[in-house]
Amino acid sequence: MRRRAPRPRSTTCCATKPLRGNLPEEPADPIPLAQALIRCRSVTPADGGALATMETALAPLGFRCTRLKYGEVDNLFARRGTEGPHLCYAGHTDVVPPGDEAAWKDNPFAAVIKDGVLYGRGACDMKGGIAAFVAGLSDFIAANPDHRGSISLLITGDEEGPSVDGTRRVLEWMAENGHTPDMCVVGEPTSKKQLGDTIKVGRRGSMNAFLTVKGRQGHSAYPQLADNPVHRLIRVLNALTSEPLDQGSQFFEASTLQVTGIQVDNTATNVIPAEAKAFLNIRFNDHHHSSALTDRIRAVLAEHAPEHELRVTVSGESFLTQPGPFVEALQRAVRRGTGLEAKLDTGGGTSDARFITHYCPVAELGAVGATLHQRDESAPVAELRTLAGLYRIVIEECLS
Repeated sequence: MRRRAPRPRSTTCCATKPLRGNLPEEPADPIPLAQALIRCRSVTPADGGALATMETALAPLGFRCTRLKYGEVDNLFARRGTEGPHLCYAGHTDVVPPGDEAAWKDNPFAAVIKDGVLYGRGACDMKGGIAAFVAGLSDFIAANPDHRGSISLLITGDEEGPSVDGTRRVLEWMAENGHTPDMCVVGEPTSKKQLGDTIKVGRRGSMNAFLTVKGRQGHSAYPQLADNPVHRLIRVLNALTSEPLDQGSQFFEASTLQVTGIQVDNTATNVIPAEAKAFLNIRFNDHHHSSALTDRIRAVLAEHAPEHELRVTVSGESFLTQPGPFVEALQRAVRRGTGLEAKLDTGGGTSDARFITHYCPVAELGAVGATLHQRDESAPVAELRTLAGLYRIVIEECLS
């Protein structure tokens, strides 16, 4: 049954002091907004006031803001302009739990700046990046008040969680209401060593498999009267791991199948158990689809363990945005903003780009991901300011 869409609340948001200074030589500073966002305790799926903070920042720039709530998750869609080309920026204000807060050098939600570094949960992933985009956006609009096309932001509170009621649901709403973008930049911290050294143009797929091999319990001294499921499971795992899945492809590294757990609920040393379990995680490139990989596991189980149970969950399929005008625009922006030649990459885990790829070309460009999810997460102030300038150029290149 299709879930009923929420009734959106459209606002023009309350007025606030613009981020940009009055003089062109005074670019907008992303740091105040980054600090304000970090101070919102938005541990997924809590919002903590983060999206209201975003609304307040975007309203003076001429954005129409729509809040969309699905389940426990708050989301924000904001758009300026109605014509094409339509560039969307996607990000998330939810953060992972800080862990033992007493172990942090400072309160993880205090947004302290020390020695030119901004500390706090979300500074790197990715409240700092969102603030940088808004600052770059402010500068772009100040210089181009009658700019061509449209700019939108898709900000979710469900990226670090199950990713069920966030970006995927907002994209459905966008499509139903005429807001499908022509291109999308995801602001995840995708740079490796220097800001702009990497543009992610795809991601590997990810799936988990939960195997339960059935046997027949018995005394270990009389194995002929039992059927040892552990032995069968060993043969299954050997067959699945003895050969690589592939050797990689043009834009992707080799796929991997990793055994992430083995479980046998047996405390006796002289009893053959009735069942044995294993857990697999597969990261796969564009040579594969999750359905074909599931079929392979089923075939191996049928050969070595006819009595079994298999459950598979898929986080996302692999995808690739082929080099073309959009990717080239991002490469030009990086070249102008940093002087670097950005490498096109598809490594790492999953991101919300896996949902966006079904609607438009998508690529990821953001800060250096040196401390994401770590204790004392941080972002250099100078890097965030440079990122703001880079995003301004990205908007110029994409809407030119």
